[in-house]
Amino acid sequence: MLHFSRWKTLLIWLVAFAAVVIATPNLVSEAQRAYLPDWLRNDRLMLGLDLQGGSHIVLKVERSDIVRNRLEEAVANVRNALRGAGIRYTGLTGNDQTVTVRITDPAETQKAVDRLKSLTTGGDSAPGLTLQQGGEGQLSLQISDAGIAADVASARTRSLDIVGRRIAGFGYENFLVRPDGDDRITVQVLGSVDAERLKNLLNQPAKLSFHLIDESMSGQEALNGRWPATSQVLYSLDDPPVPYLVDRTAFITGSNMVDIQPVVDPQTQDVSITYRLDAEGTRRLAEATGQNIGKHLAIVFDDQVMSAPAIDAAITGGEGRISANFSEDGVRDLALMLRAGALPATLTSVEERSVSPSFGADSIFSGLIAGLVAVLLVAALMITLYRILGLVAVVSLFFNLILIIAVLSLAGATLTLPGIAGIVLIVGMAVDSNVLIYERIREEERTGPSFAQAVGRGFSRAFATIVDANVTIFIAAVILFFLGSESIRGFAVTLAVGILTTVFTAFTLTRSIVAVWLARRHPRHLPKSVLTHLFEHANIRFMGIRRYVFTASAAISLIAMAAFATVGLQLGIDFTGGSLIEVTAKQGNADIADLRSRLNDLNLGEVGVERTGGPANARIRIASQGGGENAEQSAATLVRGELEADYDFRRVEVVGPAISGELTMMATLGVVAALAAILLYIWIRFEWQFAVGAIVATLHDVIIMLGLFVLTGIEFNLTSIAAVLTIVGYSLNDTVVVYDRMRENLKRYTRMPLPILIDASINQTLSRTVLTAATTLLALLALYLFGGDVMRSFAFAMLFGVALGTFSSIYIAAPVLIVFRLRPESPDREESNKTDSGVNSGTVV
Repeated sequence: MLHFSRWKTLLIWLVAFAAVVIATPNLVSEAQRAYLPDWLRNDRLMLGLDLQGGSHIVLKVERSDIVRNRLEEAVANVRNALRGAGIRYTGLTGNDQTVTVRITDPAETQKAVDRLKSLTTGGDSAPGLTLQQGGEGQLSLQISDAGIAADVASARTRSLDIVGRRIAGFGYENFLVRPDGDDRITVQVLGSVDAERLKNLLNQPAKLSFHLIDESMSGQEALNGRWPATSQVLYSLDDPPVPYLVDRTAFITGSNMVDIQPVVDPQTQDVSITYRLDAEGTRRLAEATGQNIGKHLAIVFDDQVMSAPAIDAAITGGEGRISANFSEDGVRDLALMLRAGALPATLTSVEERSVSPSFGADSIFSGLIAGLVAVLLVAALMITLYRILGLVAVVSLFFNLILIIAVLSLAGATLTLPGIAGIVLIVGMAVDSNVLIYERIREEERTGPSFAQAVGRGFSRAFATIVDANVTIFIAAVILFFLGSESIRGFAVTLAVGILTTVFTAFTLTRSIVAVWLARRHPRHLPKSVLTHLFEHANIRFMGIRRYVFTASAAISLIAMAAFATVGLQLGIDFTGGSLIEVTAKQGNADIADLRSRLNDLNLGEVGVERTGGPANARIRIASQGGGENAEQSAATLVRGELEADYDFRRVEVVGPAISGELTMMATLGVVAALAAILLYIWIRFEWQFAVGAIVATLHDVIIMLGLFVLTGIEFNLTSIAAVLTIVGYSLNDTVVVYDRMRENLKRYTRMPLPILIDASINQTLSRTVLTAATTLLALLALYLFGGDVMRSFAFAMLFGVALGTFSSIYIAAPVLIVFRLRPESPDREESNKTDSGVNSGTVV
């Protein structure tokens, strides 16, 4: 008997009311939100970068800069240590991570060793140095990899605040800067973003320093001969660059500058930077210029000479002006970088994903339309099938969607375009629980003494099946969360939350509404519809053709594996590196032939251009440049420079080799981990034969899905991984429902031959299998037709996968149980057939 106490009913409706209140800020306009209380106004979903536009950039601390700085520091420390001790030396050089020096007088070698040992134990240098002694007074200091790694991690930490100050100084307010591993920084700036200017702002160390020009020889003479060890050759910013011999010691650095402003001469339009020094900087500048009148200063910016003015008199005021051969925007950016502080090392962009606000707005509109169509289609089907109970399922579905939004809002989650796809998918899958419950009620109705008792048993007996079925998809969602991409994480979070809210809704709200319906209407049976008896007397001999179907599936799987091995997948830039750029013509339609010709002239290697979304839009794919991280960024910059006059850039994705390699590894490990976790769960919940059957069915689905990608040439990227793992979870969801009924029938019909028992179990759950597949396919069809071009390949793969999963749960997972003898054949076959003939004829279900 289904019964809900008043306090439970009240609690359920309080939860429903709270969910509506929490979700409200997401469902009203900005103007309406202003009237909401402060505690409620800010609890809402944040739109991801792909929905509101912006840039996601991953910066990597350049290890070579750290090695060079550490090497220069070690060379200077060795020079100072030996000179301070009066030890003569020669051949002091630094190469890679090794500093070498030869002591001129062998008798002083031990003295030099004792003096340099202090450098290996801290003292004037960072740790990570080891001293080695060779023959003929040869000494070497080795900088360890561990020491470099520690310096890289330290540089990453120091760079975080500087990057944040630069972005804030640029005028952006909605941004996030966070550490990523030991040597990376992830930057996300939302809104309308000039991605190229932002990257230039963040990449440069922006180290400004004042030196003296070494006028013992010219820069060109130094290049042709040998220059003093205390100096170095640096080039100017001119085109062509001019070499200067510059003293290594800087007497003013950017840290001495307390007020830096860009200046544009209103008459000549010349741009420059004015600065004011602190007290220490003022003193040093006055001393250096007073002692070197008639010589030249070298103002050095990131190892390039920005200016080399003559010293006509001592500069004592602590203020000055630096002429800059930059554009007006360039000077502003330079001043901003100097104010924010110098980075300890260059930050190289290893990944970029930029989206224009217009592209995000289009994605939101497409997602909303797809979701609305999916809800209408699923609602129409459920009401047609179950009448009043179908309406209950629709009410639960609406509440489920509101509950998903409320939970995501409370969690501070970010809604991405794949996240919207996850909600659309949940629309199709959420009614699965209702279908399971209603079909179980229909079975119990035929055997129970009263309809009310059948309803109570239907809910209680469907609970374990619903939980088992949804755990598999939940595990896949959890694994997806750790695969890297922010958008895929959005899909995973939405899917996981949707699964939890679906189970909760089915056994709270749906149950309470059905209880009220029973108490007030006193129905004697489930509402009838034109499809009520469609599967009631189903007696399909699925196992009768299992050998033929199994053989055909095996052959198709072999063909798919052969195609995978020979043709291979068309891997996206997530796994190969490279660039993907979507552009829109500013006027008229995109000229594909012209685009292809212009891009081929840039000598970027393999370049693909195709139309996408509409006649004005085009998608450009640039293969990996194979020249490291900077090569990928340079290629994207060249494309921007070539096309920006005629095209707007809607979406830009650039993935360097380091990121693509990691994504490939993470995707592989993710798939393996998901399969292992799901199959372990089934092994624990069922007999080992069931786990083996699930393994075979899962491998079958994965192989066929990969074959689909090979056959159709659909790009295989992280979104494809999400589709494959979701299909694995969905397929096992379906398999678990069938397995659960088999386990139940194994206990009920102890002597029934296994093929007949499997057929009976499949027929008994056939209505649920078909109806769940139908609702999910309807939702995915809406996503495919109206969800936009970005999600179309995902929706197509999911459509195929749902049909494939439904097939494999019947014709792959089930026959394996016979092969592995889940139940040995009874010696008295005829007697068992007679005993259980009722099930085979459909009279007992």
